Amino acid sequence: MGDTTRQWIYRIVPARPGMPADPTPEEVALAQAHFAYLVELKERGILVLAGRTQEDDPVGIAIFDAPDEPVARALMDADPAIAGGLFLATLHPYSVAVARDSLS
Repeated sequence: MGDTTRQWIYRIVPARPGMPADPTPEEVALAQAHFAYLVELKERGILVLAGRTQEDDPVGIAIFDAPDEPVARALMDADPAIAGGLFLATLHPYSVAVARDSLS
């Protein structure tokens, strides 16, 4: 069996309750670096999609391609907001079952 690309999802939540409504300058910088990292993954053809719920205590997700769990975990851990402690993250194997044509 050859090296196949699988999908993964990482789920993030703010490490500090209330952070999205009242971020410190350091948290703002980490959030900006997080966004730039996701854009970089998209440009490299790795990121499928990313976003967050629009609530006071949001939950974010990033769906991306990686061949195996060590690579997926390394990609998640390299997110500056995770590495910097802004977000707590969990990694899960994932598979898009149904999507609009632009996402397939």
